[in-house]
Amino acid sequence: MNRSTSAAPGWTTDRMASQKGRTFVVTGATSGLGLVTARELAAHGGRVLLAVRDVTRGETVASSLRRANPGAQVEVHQVDLLDLDSIRRAAEQIGQEAAVDVLINNAGISAVGHSVTPQGAEHHLMANHLGHFALTALLEPALRRSTAPRVVTVTSYLHAKGVLDLDDIGWRRRKYAPLAAYSASKLANAVFGVELARREQTSPRPITSVLAHPGYSNTPMQRKGTGLMGVAMRVSGRLFAQGVEMGALPQLFAATETELAPAAYVGPDGKGGRSGYPHLATLSSEAQDRTLGRRLWERSEEITGVRWPGAPR
Repeated sequence: MNRSTSAAPGWTTDRMASQKGRTFVVTGATSGLGLVTARELAAHGGRVLLAVRDVTRGETVASSLRRANPGAQVEVHQVDLLDLDSIRRAAEQIGQEAAVDVLINNAGISAVGHSVTPQGAEHHLMANHLGHFALTALLEPALRRSTAPRVVTVTSYLHAKGVLDLDDIGWRRRKYAPLAAYSASKLANAVFGVELARREQTSPRPITSVLAHPGYSNTPMQRKGTGLMGVAMRVSGRLFAQGVEMGALPQLFAATETELAPAAYVGPDGKGGRSGYPHLATLSSEAQDRTLGRRLWERSEEITGVRWPGAPR
């Protein structure tokens, strides 16, 4: 379901079509990749719903986007991806809209210490995958009302190093390592994006599921890590990472280019996929594994208590 060819050499937002009349939901839109994504969508005429944990920061961002783009429709919805009740409330509010055209599952955490949710899920897995799984499923009716619905799942090139142990979602049996937990959560993102595309193949009005990764980008998430790993990430980010303006291009391309096939995976075209302009990259074989896709989907429903109401299995 994935190709490895150049998508649009040198693509930047100057080549983005008008998004007038389309509604976008962007998680994690108060900083980094999410902020750049929201800003560019608003600048191109899109109606942007900022799904953010900190409402005060969200309102500040929304005000700045409206000032920069007079007449822009920008709204703020509170959602904490570690809290299923918060996710349900946000989905209920957003779901009252006529339609959601594109959901961009962008928010994430990285390199945090070991902690688990009340459901027993390690925080990287909950914030990066399970919270987005629940939000996507709960917004399915609103997406289905669009004439061309799309879900963009933001993963990482580190998904290829991830190992998913669905019997130890809390990292209680294994020695915890922040980078390994992050990579596992990013593999979960990739597996989910592919599995959603696979399941939507049989839908009479399919939701297009595509994936993106920002390469190695110096985002605020990179600067929030704890311990020695956090220090190393901050130093490395300053020295070697590309900026967020470039890092956001793959997910903007994935959100707005209408000819992308289901399960397309967009990332930077530079060496190792770490920097550059958007192109169609190649997912790991693990990310495309049907058995893992089915097991992750079923486990995600079990943990979150949220079932996908859409296409038949």
